[in-house]
Amino acid sequence: MTGFEIEEVPYTSGSISAWGKLDERHRNWPVVYTLEGPGKVYVGESLNAAGRLKQHLDAGKKPVRTARVVKDPTFNKSVCLDLESYLIRLFAGDGKYEVLNRNDGVTNADYYGREDYQKSFKEIFDELKDRGAFDRSLQEIQNSDLFKLSPFKALTPEQAIAVEDILTGLFDDLEKEVPSRLVIQGDPGTGKTIVAIYLIKLLSDIQHADLSEPVDGDSLFSEFFVEGHPALLKDFRIGLVVPQQSLRASIQKVFRKTPGLHPSMVLKPFEAAQATPFDLLIVDETHRLNQRASLASGSLNKLFREVNEKLFGKDDLNLTQLDWINEVSRHQIYLLDAAQAVRPADVPREALEQLTATARKAERHYSLTTQMRVQAGSDYVGYIRRVLNGTAVEPQVFPGYDLRFFDDFDEMLTTVEQKDTEVGLARAIAGYAWPWLSKKDPAAFDITIGDRQLRWNSTDVDWINAPGSVLEVGSVHTTQGYDLNIAAVIIGPDLRFDPVTDRIVFDRSNYHDKKGMQNNPQRGITYTDDDILQYVKNAYAVLLTRGVLGTYVYVCDPALREHLRSYLTPHDGKSQRVRSGRSPVP
Repeated sequence: MTGFEIEEVPYTSGSISAWGKLDERHRNWPVVYTLEGPGKVYVGESLNAAGRLKQHLDAGKKPVRTARVVKDPTFNKSVCLDLESYLIRLFAGDGKYEVLNRNDGVTNADYYGREDYQKSFKEIFDELKDRGAFDRSLQEIQNSDLFKLSPFKALTPEQAIAVEDILTGLFDDLEKEVPSRLVIQGDPGTGKTIVAIYLIKLLSDIQHADLSEPVDGDSLFSEFFVEGHPALLKDFRIGLVVPQQSLRASIQKVFRKTPGLHPSMVLKPFEAAQATPFDLLIVDETHRLNQRASLASGSLNKLFREVNEKLFGKDDLNLTQLDWINEVSRHQIYLLDAAQAVRPADVPREALEQLTATARKAERHYSLTTQMRVQAGSDYVGYIRRVLNGTAVEPQVFPGYDLRFFDDFDEMLTTVEQKDTEVGLARAIAGYAWPWLSKKDPAAFDITIGDRQLRWNSTDVDWINAPGSVLEVGSVHTTQGYDLNIAAVIIGPDLRFDPVTDRIVFDRSNYHDKKGMQNNPQRGITYTDDDILQYVKNAYAVLLTRGVLGTYVYVCDPALREHLRSYLTPHDGKSQRVRSGRSPVP
């Protein structure tokens, strides 16, 4: 559809002026440009490329080694805004450069012919890569944590509304010098983590904004880059609390590559509680904060007591890490989904319900419903939860989504390896139904099903992207908060189906997450099988909602296999078995 060309312009005043005179469209036509220097890149769009490059030069955007202008006789303003956002996201995901742009101008607006133009965007990327602008392929970038967790995401309309309302309320509270507390609630895949990262980057950009520079009127949040707002954020301490180790490390990697952010801003709950008080703490995966329980080690239990004594002057067993966050910050933003709590030590559901109710009453509660991960749509998450909870009335079909039910385990693993070659990020993941023998003995196998022997994830941090992970099995603790293209879920013998009671039941003898069924003697709590069953179901619901392009399912318990078969059918809706000629393996 388009006939684009990319021109490289020497970055000197005389060269830019001479280039501007070569073609009228260099001064009066919508284009996109990049400025690349040592370790840094800036992407912009303009109706007057020569004038805009001259402005950058005069403003001191140096050193710039290469100025590239992408032009096309069919470009219009909407196309250029879209291409600009596309390149910003890819530069951020590639990791070769730090992206100097603010994130408030990243758009996702529709326009006439967008699908055809976006096909040419891939060609533009390929040419820029050939010229050295990118290091990685498009698929490698789009599968990377730097891309998936980037602060340069284009927000959905409901995310944008929430961010705008949150910023308006925050600046109003700062002017009035009053504290605030709000909740963002959403199912898996609705982009809670993205909102948290986007907000922190946007606040950092406002905090350090040079208001003498012209404001882009097309910027989504340009109204916040005004006199007074940077002053309100002077010395404003922001932290992002992430309870899960692996997700925390991945976000720290993103912050390390993002100007205005720093990995030290991403904290464990214990670190946040012991640091200098914060002006704002944003808590991702709030449901994974801890209550007082039998923690991972005696030293952590001792530290829990010490933090309580430091913050509250006493060790009250009812105090949780949620109380810590409230105590050490003036403003809080909690992102949560109570149905993703997977261990008894997680903050009690009642505390999350009270937090949510208070936010609703104060009109500081935001719901995210648009499904950004699973291409089966928003209904899929609720359907999976209903299936596991035994409340699904009839099978549901998700056209275009690669949902497969396997009777042959070996066939599923072979398909996963093929899919990983094709699209990347195809992984086998499972419930904690086998002991982790290979943690102490790397030569040992953890999971044996039929003739296949497998090991649990060989690393706790960023397992999904680790070499050899396609040949291993990840647990909920290495996948919660992440996207996979294909999630091959092994429902282990920790779940069984009781045909007498017609319900899914928990098999304690085949559950090996010690912290997942540990009683809480300090608080006099003993967890029954039914209590733990809900946490195990929650964990499987998390696993079954990781797959962007598809979800594959193998069930170990024969009775449960037959029960789930009609619900987790192939994407064409036919209740058929995926086999390779061998008998099902229990």
